[in-house]
Amino acid sequence: MRITVFLLLLHLVSFGQQNQEWLIQTPSINPNNYYGVTVANGMVGLVSSTEPMKVKDVVLNGVYDYYQRGRVSNILKTFNHVNMNMDVDGSRVSSSNVSNYRQVLDMKKAALTTSFDVADKVSVEHTLMSLRHLPYTAMTIVKITAKKNVTVIPMSVIEAPNHLTDVRNLYSEIDRPHVKIPLLTSVGKSPSGKHTLAVSNSFIFSEPHGQEPDLIHEDWDYNMHLAKFTKVLKAGETYSFSVVSSATSTGHYKDALNEAERLTIFAKLEGTERLLMRHQEAWDELWKSDILIEGEPQIQKDVRFALYHLYSFSREGTAYSLSPMGLSGLGYNGHVFWDTELWMYPPLLALQPKIAKSLLEYRFQRLEAAKQNAFSHGYKGAMFPWESSDEGSEDTPVWALTGPFQHHISGCIGWAFWKYYQVTKDKVWLKERGYPILKEVADFWASRVERKGLGKYEINNVIGANEWQENIDNNAFTNGMAITVLRYANQAAKELGLPINADWELVAQNIPILKFADGTTKENATYDGVLIKQADVNLLAYPLDIVSDKSQIEKDLAYYEPRYAPDGPAMGSSVLATLYAKLGKADKAAEIFKKSYEPNKVPPFGVLSETAGGTNPYFATGAGGMLQAVIFGFGGLTISDTGIQQQKGVIPKSWKSLEIKGVGAGKSTFLIK
Repeated sequence: MRITVFLLLLHLVSFGQQNQEWLIQTPSINPNNYYGVTVANGMVGLVSSTEPMKVKDVVLNGVYDYYQRGRVSNILKTFNHVNMNMDVDGSRVSSSNVSNYRQVLDMKKAALTTSFDVADKVSVEHTLMSLRHLPYTAMTIVKITAKKNVTVIPMSVIEAPNHLTDVRNLYSEIDRPHVKIPLLTSVGKSPSGKHTLAVSNSFIFSEPHGQEPDLIHEDWDYNMHLAKFTKVLKAGETYSFSVVSSATSTGHYKDALNEAERLTIFAKLEGTERLLMRHQEAWDELWKSDILIEGEPQIQKDVRFALYHLYSFSREGTAYSLSPMGLSGLGYNGHVFWDTELWMYPPLLALQPKIAKSLLEYRFQRLEAAKQNAFSHGYKGAMFPWESSDEGSEDTPVWALTGPFQHHISGCIGWAFWKYYQVTKDKVWLKERGYPILKEVADFWASRVERKGLGKYEINNVIGANEWQENIDNNAFTNGMAITVLRYANQAAKELGLPINADWELVAQNIPILKFADGTTKENATYDGVLIKQADVNLLAYPLDIVSDKSQIEKDLAYYEPRYAPDGPAMGSSVLATLYAKLGKADKAAEIFKKSYEPNKVPPFGVLSETAGGTNPYFATGAGGMLQAVIFGFGGLTISDTGIQQQKGVIPKSWKSLEIKGVGAGKSTFLIK
């Protein structure tokens, strides 16, 4: 009976049996033009490969060290502990000798299935998932179907990337009367020796105890070892097994080695069926918050793909945030920018407030570092770094001026904290987390302005959202965000029965928003109409609501839309799409919405690059902007002091309906037809 259930579950994860709207399929795979897709659980990211039974990278969240890249820290790429080899009748399986190679991501199950044939001998299905309910553990399920009598030798492999040092490879078997537990383990040091990293894996066989295949351990060199077994299959026979693999570090546990092995033992003794069941239950819970678009199957899939990535790259109950590339690789060193608070956070706040809370906890735990940063620059309060890693100090490469000058990020963080309170009304959290951040951010802005008279509390020498103009004065977005967060800080004080800070309001009233002679909002004091990298002025209308007059919004859109650079990042166009939808111009919004992401899709899965024609996927920031256009643009949702409410939404003519379900703490549903 156990084997029957096991095979049934294998059948359920098979890509061929799933609803097509949940599947991201690869019509063809060109190894020379391949950008992998990531399966992740908010802690461990596994990036797909063109090589059979392998992944390109294993990225470990929340842990950083120095790779000699830009003299700054980098998110850690750890041991590759999920790779496999296989020999078929004595020949090693590789991309050069397989056919019908196909990969399908099932977003509903967060599982990547790779299928291929080895000559006329076997067909293989290899399904990989980063288990949602076990943050440090992955599972691989392998199904081999023999086309003729054949001998296969599957191998579980652990390989160390070159940057790890002092690598030790271990193998042991724990023998119990009812089970034998093989453990393939590796441990090593991060590049500077700051962290110890450990991984461990084990086979799960379907045979009864005592009938499992005999394992052989091979220790090849310091950087690779494996465990393998031999299986003789008859023509038509199908054989299945699983591998569970755990990865930890001293960034997560003091004793990373022992904990990696304990977690692998736990997963092995849970068994494949229970692991699948609990993984699926966790994802089913996430997908209770979903976006349904009727009438446009491809857009439906694109939107869900974006949601899948934001869900995969984050998790509740942690103090980890999101980098622009999530857990898809080492892009932007895995650092945390404004991309989190202004772009990825709002969709998560609307659909997964508990995950949003974790992103804020990351900032709160680094408040003291932000206060030290303000002190170092001659300011009061908290000045958050432009690029943040584990310690919360400035981690921007020295050559990039954004580190010392892109101050609007402190406002973005304060803005995000107040938005969380507006959605949840959690007054205990506001007292313990929200107000302490808002107070320090407000104190920063009150000390940052240069007080030159009424209406002239200037914020000079900054870099705004449009990073192509450096060291400018009175940037529209920076000033607008400062005004907004100063007032939010006083609102928070009022909610808690604390005294209102009159100086915060005085400063807010006197920070200028500059305009051209014709009334168009001016991006900064010296802006003269040159191309801009991304949204800046238009952010005053959304999400800040500093500009609310319809004619002013249209005037600013008409001026700045033609000045958006074609090679700018994806989220600029998503702001325009959101604003046009809010103005009721659904068709114009739809046109720009598609432009905000379609040119950025790269083969074979359609993962998003940062720019059209770019090569650095997955750009989770772009996914966040795209989702905001759907939720807050077409969907008409707003976040205010009354919580999440719906104004009039509009949808393109080709959409029959838009349903946003599982919104906010109350899991409300909003429908637009």
